[in-house]
Amino acid sequence: MSSSAFGLNCTLTPSPTASSTQKMLDLILGAIASHGVATSSARVVDHDVKPGVTADEGNGDEWPALRKRVMDADILVMATPIWMGQPSSIAKRVTERMDAFLGEIDEHGCYPTFGRVAIVGVVGNEDGAHHVTAELYQALADVGFTIPAGSSAYWVGEAMGDVDFKDLDKVPKKTTETINTLASNAVHLARLLKKNPYPAPK
Repeated sequence: MSSSAFGLNCTLTPSPTASSTQKMLDLILGAIASHGVATSSARVVDHDVKPGVTADEGNGDEWPALRKRVMDADILVMATPIWMGQPSSIAKRVTERMDAFLGEIDEHGCYPTFGRVAIVGVVGNEDGAHHVTAELYQALADVGFTIPAGSSAYWVGEAMGDVDFKDLDKVPKKTTETINTLASNAVHLARLLKKNPYPAPK
């Protein structure tokens, strides 16, 4: 049974400038692809995603096209940098736009996102990866995504340091192990849910 994964890079840095968040996202998607899953990604800041909480805010809003790619995938990977101990403003805008899913719950109580898996990747030069992960996983679960077992994939450098993830000569072994575990669990869960969808609530 074929599966697909779509990554949202929530960096503040437009293309084509190198991005630590993109490096993390590419590592996660690469690990997912090793399980025979088709992958793709988008850098959200390169798109005109309007503020709001609807599926389409009009006036050239480019969220609908990104949202379609989210909904066409079995696995969503959200990757964000840490800024001031928080997910990026881009990541928060994405979760705000996902609020529209709550208005699309059907008469049986099923969310349009049911059966889709979501995982998170985080990079930063300060502590806060667990806090950022908690914020994003809470939002993603609230709008109907399923979270697999295991830690989020993250790397944080020395507080007040000047070394970015993209500049590392070698990815730390523990980070690689965490990415591989998270990817394996995400693919396994997505395939289980595809074969056995959530039942309609009674």
